[in-house]
Amino acid sequence: MVFLHDDFLLRSETARRLYHETAAGLPIYDYHCHLPPADIASNRRFENLCEIWLEGDHYKWRAMRAAGIDEEHITGNADPYEKFLAWARTVPKTMRNPLYQWTHLELRRYFNIDLLLNADTAREIWDETERQLKALDTHAILDRFQVAVVCTTDDPADSLDHHETISGLAIDTKVYPAYRPDRVFDTHDLDAWKSYLEQLGRMAGSECHQLETLLAALAKRHADFADAGARLSDHSFAYLPDVDFDDNDVASIFDQAFQGQTLDPDQQDRLAMYLLHHVAQLDAERGWTKQLHLGAYRNLNSRMFQTLGRDVGCDSIGDFSQAAGLARFLDRLDRDGGLPQTILYNVNPTDNYLFATMIGNYQCGPKAGKLQWGSGWWHLDQKDGMRWQIDALSNLGLLSQFVGMLTDSRSLMSYPRHEYFRRILCDLVGTDAEAGELPDDWDLLSRLVGDICFYNADRYFGLKLSPRYCPD
Repeated sequence: MVFLHDDFLLRSETARRLYHETAAGLPIYDYHCHLPPADIASNRRFENLCEIWLEGDHYKWRAMRAAGIDEEHITGNADPYEKFLAWARTVPKTMRNPLYQWTHLELRRYFNIDLLLNADTAREIWDETERQLKALDTHAILDRFQVAVVCTTDDPADSLDHHETISGLAIDTKVYPAYRPDRVFDTHDLDAWKSYLEQLGRMAGSECHQLETLLAALAKRHADFADAGARLSDHSFAYLPDVDFDDNDVASIFDQAFQGQTLDPDQQDRLAMYLLHHVAQLDAERGWTKQLHLGAYRNLNSRMFQTLGRDVGCDSIGDFSQAAGLARFLDRLDRDGGLPQTILYNVNPTDNYLFATMIGNYQCGPKAGKLQWGSGWWHLDQKDGMRWQIDALSNLGLLSQFVGMLTDSRSLMSYPRHEYFRRILCDLVGTDAEAGELPDDWDLLSRLVGDICFYNADRYFGLKLSPRYCPD
């Protein structure tokens, strides 16, 4: 069998037909990613595979460290080709890790290269991709993969200048900011927190010296993001604390923190949950979608954190207790009439059934699938993790309402992840149909796949699309 043949991951004739006739040609709706808006605004051209493939890709960094590569050739100052060569030497060691398939899918889909990457082929691949990258700029990539929507991840203290530039570009991809105020919730380092409040205040045009003025600044930036086309917020927590709060108590906690007095863990949790609740109400008022990424255990290598900082590939699956705090948060918003559309993501597979059942507690009309359980995230965005998520959602909710895949990536080389997801989805649906577990009804099966791959997201988020990508 040929490696990565046209029907790979597709184990039945119905699966193959669903993929090739329905899923493969649909546009990509990338409603959550970490692409730098500056790259899109400037239509960045990448000089080589080191720039476009290895910058910031902590998936590859983890594999390279496990293969014994020295840090100088991972995040250090080694020559770009030497870094790439170190990755090329690592790739053969990644067999059965999804990186092996992703690496070669990307070489094929971006550069039409079907060589296996290793130390012997590295120079040939480097030279050929360097040649092709001269014509493969950021906008060309978005166009090639039919990316209808990109939602970046932006701090309220960030300028939206790049998004303003993007809005005036003659490209079919619609690019919107997503509101992620995570730093306002973190009072573990009060000096850093106060410095952040100063940045936020400058961007909002007001000081954030009191709880009331902080809330106003968050609201002002929320409105600014809405004016820029934003319709989503996003937050990352290890878990949501199971705490209650009231206005007066939280105002006192804020004053204590602003004066530099250390907060105890309970006070930190109450202030964070109060602010998260406030942002959720802003989301509900504007008809936005809130995203909650839960369960990651971050920056565990203290030595690496001290030398390289965060997000360098030293994060793991956490075994936090998720149910009580999440239920309290959603229930309070639902009770007060302020629960927005919400997508929950978990990184620990033992929480799959918890999350799949949690969303069912707060569904309500007229919005179909108001609460979503997001696709396999981070350590789970591979074949097993995606199948587990789809199976659990099918068993405990409505797969038909699922808004599908997202890249959650910093790399423009990640769009074949959507192909990977779509093949897995088509395989599961097609195989069930051929086993008699779903009806042999092409229109019914094709509609299910098409909705999950594109149309559900378009209906759910309500973001403006280019006419090229408007559903029929």
